[in-house]
Parts: sequence; structure tokens; C-alpha cells
Amino acid sequence: MAKKLVIDEELCEGCETCVSLCPDVFEMTSDAKARVKSNDACDSCNCQEAIDSCPVGAIKWE
Repeated sequence: MAKKLVIDEELCEGCETCVSLCPDVFEMTSDAKARVKSNDACDSCNCQEAIDSCPVGAIKWE
């Protein structure tokens, strides 16, 4: 089974770091939280960098 990204919306502070690093994978919601818009787009960026750069550790592989 392939890994997929998940974001803990309770932890997310809306800093947009993940969106700036991987705009094809992440987007911001209307309530200023990040969400995964396409796990399939992970091939076009470095999702691990987005995970490592999250200041609150809200992004994980599942």
C-alpha cells in the first residue's frame, strides 16, 4: 500500500510553509488550515521537506 500524506488540522497553524514548498500537493482551506489536495503530485516536489519544515509537526506519512 502506498504512503499518503495527512495533516492534523488541530495542530496546523496555517503558516503556509507546506504550500510554498509543494503547491501541487498542499493548499489552504477557507479557515486558514492546510490540506492535502493531491497525494499523487508528490512526485513533483519534496514532500519530506514540507513535513520536516512544518513548525508544529502537523504533516505525517500514513
